[in-house]
Amino acid sequence: MSTPATLSTPATGSAATTATAATVVTGLAVLAPNGFGTEAFWAATLAGRHGIGELTRLDTTGLRTRLAGEIRDFDATALLPGRLLPQTDVSSRYALVAAEQALADAELDPDSLSDYAQGVCTSTAQGGFEFTHREFRKLWKQGPEFVSVYESFAWFYAVNTGQISIRHKMRGPSAALVGEQAGGLDALGHARRGIRQGTALMLSGGVDSAFDPWGWAAQLSGGRTSPVSDPTRAFLPFDRDASGHLPGEGGAMLVIEDAGSAARRGAPRVLGELAGYAATFDPRPGSGRPPGLRRAAELAIADAGLLPSDIDVVFADAAGSPAADRAEAEAITAVFGPHGVPVTAPKSLFGRLAAGGGPVDTALALLSIRDGVVPATAHTTHVPQEYGLDLVRGEARPLRVRAALVLARGHRGFNAALVVTAPGR
Repeated sequence: MSTPATLSTPATGSAATTATAATVVTGLAVLAPNGFGTEAFWAATLAGRHGIGELTRLDTTGLRTRLAGEIRDFDATALLPGRLLPQTDVSSRYALVAAEQALADAELDPDSLSDYAQGVCTSTAQGGFEFTHREFRKLWKQGPEFVSVYESFAWFYAVNTGQISIRHKMRGPSAALVGEQAGGLDALGHARRGIRQGTALMLSGGVDSAFDPWGWAAQLSGGRTSPVSDPTRAFLPFDRDASGHLPGEGGAMLVIEDAGSAARRGAPRVLGELAGYAATFDPRPGSGRPPGLRRAAELAIADAGLLPSDIDVVFADAAGSPAADRAEAEAITAVFGPHGVPVTAPKSLFGRLAAGGGPVDTALALLSIRDGVVPATAHTTHVPQEYGLDLVRGEARPLRVRAALVLARGHRGFNAALVVTAPGR
């Protein structure tokens, strides 16, 4: 249901696979407001440490929402080559760093695979907001001759895919997808499709950042953000006092491989399998037809060859507004029954990351499988009984996780669902 951008190339030189080959995750990296790097993020999330604070990149005086999940102390000059800095937005810098860390986590030898056997699929909902608006100001105040030549691509939704593929010489099938909060899961689903069609390795995920004045105004314009000034009470998924969400920045990148190819190259670990995926779109308002989230969940579970009873935990989309939370609770209980499965929404610790949200939740699901523990939904205290949810609250819950369902909804009707399972389940 997302829109693929350009950058597609044939799968020349890729390893042969079948449509039923296992698609496994061999490396990942998370950059989030409450933890820079996977293990720092995981430790903070399990401990319930949030990364929410007053936004520092602009004056938010008088605005509806002043809090955000902001990544602080990010030094691009220490993490990226100097030649990339003039041509990249902050969101692209996050994506490039996360990609490099994910490849390092997978211990990928660049020479172990043909460059045409490696592809890239990313998602961003906002593009290079900060970069392009800075160049717009130059255009308006100084004239067109002062606008950076890199403006021609630094703003574009496909730029992260392009920059990553160029830097790491990944010339296989590549794409960019746009589906707001659902787009990151769509990217992972598309990467899985690429593996099943014969590509040996895909680097995939989503990253977003839009904390310049124009980007912030755009995020507040829909009236879905929380006006509460207390960082521990502003974003309360599934709480009776829910008042909206808080925007965040960051995301995650995953190294996804054909299981056979991963074994042949000697991948040191398999974190889990992308076992099922589905996307749906909500009907037009007033049609009388139900939202598409339940159908996406059911289709993803079926695509994984599982039953709802096989799912051990759901990582919820968790919009943080009463109407949207109620709709998601209805979808979950329709699939699993009231209190039928543990549900969690750790994003209350770092905000909704747009296209980065789904990949971060997928990383959390894989880490939950690895360590046998599910992070809590921080700050939520009173869940309406009619929601029928077994919401993980207070503290992380020890739980043997063999299969997890990740849900995401994008603004104006996008729905995506992804099932991840333990290695060799």
